Amino acid sequence: MTQNNVPGMEASAISVLKRAVELDNTSRFQESLICYQEGIQLLLDVLKAVKDDSKKVHYREKIKGYMERAEQIKVHLTREKEEGKYHEQIKIADNATGYSYDRLFRPYISETLTEVWVEDPYIRYVHQLYNFLRFCEMLIKAPCKVRRVHLLTSQDENESSSQQMSALAEIKQSLKQHNVTLDLEYSSTIHDREIRFNNGWIIKIGRGLDYFKKPKGRFSVGYCDYDLRECHETSVDIFHTKHTRTT
Repeated sequence: MTQNNVPGMEASAISVLKRAVELDNTSRFQESLICYQEGIQLLLDVLKAVKDDSKKVHYREKIKGYMERAEQIKVHLTREKEEGKYHEQIKIADNATGYSYDRLFRPYISETLTEVWVEDPYIRYVHQLYNFLRFCEMLIKAPCKVRRVHLLTSQDENESSSQQMSALAEIKQSLKQHNVTLDLEYSSTIHDREIRFNNGWIIKIGRGLDYFKKPKGRFSVGYCDYDLRECHETSVDIFHTKHTRTT
């Protein structure tokens, strides 16, 4: 990295670390830890490039402070997980943006993640089926090796039931080409919405995967990029357990 790149890298580091502090202050520790780690790495890259000794001292002090806080959070998270007490809540406001599946779930995805359970009664209509497909696409692109996805949903009893079954069959076949097995199960009594990762994370979203608002048009911003799509108001509760269901 040249001196010309330092201002841009420094601005990126400040932005990421500012976000880390904001998340830290609202007790969203898992997300804040990831931001701290990313920001610290950016500052380390800046430190390698700067020539001014006084700036080097400044960056070293900043890095030390952020590393100490990141380590405190890591210890806290480890203790909470070990004791089965971890609970974090994210409140998504009405019309909020920036909550794509990638943004929401990425902090809880790790290299050890290989199996996912999705319980959501509303994977029926076209937009809901696309939501599930996008969720699966996110898993395929994420830094993990998911090999099996379990979907428990309710079956549409109207004339569109054949569309639901056809779409899910197509998703299943498509996932197979990416070495991911989709297990389908239907229940007429399912009500709760829950997503479980076999690395211990449990994510409960009040509205399930269907928390996005309908775009204003097919050529409106947010139609393709879910980070720009407006959301319905909902709450996301995150828990961690050392024991996850395996059947």
